[in-house]
Amino acid sequence: MTEAEIRALVIAELGNIAPETDPSAIDPNADLRETLDIDSLDFLNFVTAVHKKLGVAVPESDYAKLFTIKGAVAYFAQKLR
Repeated sequence: MTEAEIRALVIAELGNIAPETDPSAIDPNADLRETLDIDSLDFLNFVTAVHKKLGVAVPESDYAKLFTIKGAVAYFAQKLR
């Protein structure tokens, strides 16, 4: 899976978590929790949804690596190599 495909998946799942926003317009370096005004449960739902789609388990200790779109894409790209 390419980084562009991973980015599209991440953005789609963020759209499912926060449907009132346009995740594709988010600064890739912005903290998703603040930008989308999501709580820890919403963030967990995002991580779980991406895990189900990609088959990549994310330990809680790695959650901070997923706080931005750029970080999430890089994390999942590295894990899928």
